[in-house]
Amino acid sequence: MMERSSGVLMHISSLYGEYSCGSFGNEAKDFVDFLVEGGFTWWQVLPFCMVDDCNSPYQSYCAFGGNPYFINLEKLAKKGLITQDELNQQKQETPYSCEFARLYHTRIPLLIEASKRATNRYEIEAFINSEPQLESVCRFMSLKQANGQKPWWEWETDQPDPQVLFAWKFIQFEFFTQWAEVKEYANSRGIKIIGDIPIYVSLDSCDVWSNSELFLLENNKPTSVAGCPPDYFSPDGQLWGNPLYDWDKMKETDFDWWKERLSHMLKLFDGVRIDHFRGIESFWAIPAQDCVARNGKWVKGPGIHLVNALKEVAGDKLIIAEDLGEITNEVVQLVEDSGFPGMRVFQFGFLGEYDNIHQPHNYINNCVAYSGTHDNNTLLGYLWELDQNNKNDMLEYCGHNPRDWDSACTSIIKKIISSSAGLTIFPIQDILGYGSDTRLNIPGKSGGNWQFRITKDQLDEIDTELYNNLNILYRR
Repeated sequence: MMERSSGVLMHISSLYGEYSCGSFGNEAKDFVDFLVEGGFTWWQVLPFCMVDDCNSPYQSYCAFGGNPYFINLEKLAKKGLITQDELNQQKQETPYSCEFARLYHTRIPLLIEASKRATNRYEIEAFINSEPQLESVCRFMSLKQANGQKPWWEWETDQPDPQVLFAWKFIQFEFFTQWAEVKEYANSRGIKIIGDIPIYVSLDSCDVWSNSELFLLENNKPTSVAGCPPDYFSPDGQLWGNPLYDWDKMKETDFDWWKERLSHMLKLFDGVRIDHFRGIESFWAIPAQDCVARNGKWVKGPGIHLVNALKEVAGDKLIIAEDLGEITNEVVQLVEDSGFPGMRVFQFGFLGEYDNIHQPHNYINNCVAYSGTHDNNTLLGYLWELDQNNKNDMLEYCGHNPRDWDSACTSIIKKIISSSAGLTIFPIQDILGYGSDTRLNIPGKSGGNWQFRITKDQLDEIDTELYNNLNILYRR
């Protein structure tokens, strides 16, 4: 039985602050304090790895390395690694959106300069040497710079600039050191943190560069790529483009790379969500030359063999199986056999079907129930766009007057939090009652995603007493 508890989903990038992106500064500790006041137990974040050209952390240069944008600049300034003038030049133009274009051009050069002033080089080198995967990340990123940011299969030199190589070691050291401080504070206040493991990695990544034999490649190019078939989010399916794993080769190594990945994540978090868990049972393989996902086919994955390998590493830590999308009886059986809690999403409960597992009366204890995920519309946006018949049915189900919009989101949250689900999670936008203009991600859309940020005033306006009372009332 899962212990009844609740939490809030908010990525680090969405935290408030003065430097274009949320970070591991005091604002993160403020958010922990907010969770405590609201009676929550969990803070769920999204992947900590570097983002791609579309600002997505699900297509990263590395599965093990940390996002430099999350390093708090004020902490570096206090250590004398950044001057006041340099800090002032990094001040944001807007507090409401991540300024990714500005970050792309200015943040790494600043951190390289900061690394030149570091006096603890031995400590930094020792830290990286103790983490072989991080050493590989640093070498990969410095070689990308030495090769004009070209993809690894087009590199002409294998000699990085020594200063740039050290700068990336400095970046990773600061990232993990600063996060450790935030996590220690959260745990000291009774807050646990859920991380996120994207199932796939990018072709142009440290992971494929250093472990190419573990992927289905031919002349350094994928033979098939990842995605998903037509679904709720996309009528043509989603073409993600990630290289696919060579699961036979993975099995020969007893899934060492995956076990090392999960072990790394569980050093950072108190639990993790495995993205696209259904891909472990069967994955959608799209011919590499195709430009649409609907032409793919289902191929059997490693199934229980990988699950058992991951359970060896996980022990009693929380592992959430993201079992959304086109779910078959085989996927249902794999989730059940794993013992991992699956996901239930309220917004999928009222799309025309009379009765389904995403309606709260069907929630079991061993599941994590969400009002929505980072890929969904906000709860208010969902309500606004839902057709009138389904909307009336859903609001009546929640015991709410369909003509009264003022507290509809609160009524839905109360319905979810009162359910039998062991853990309930609510995106910060739903706690705030915000509309679709604050949506974090629209699957299949390349631009405009991952930008939402809150301000301190917005966080302070949340009625934490209301949520604390709900958590007490429903024994969470």
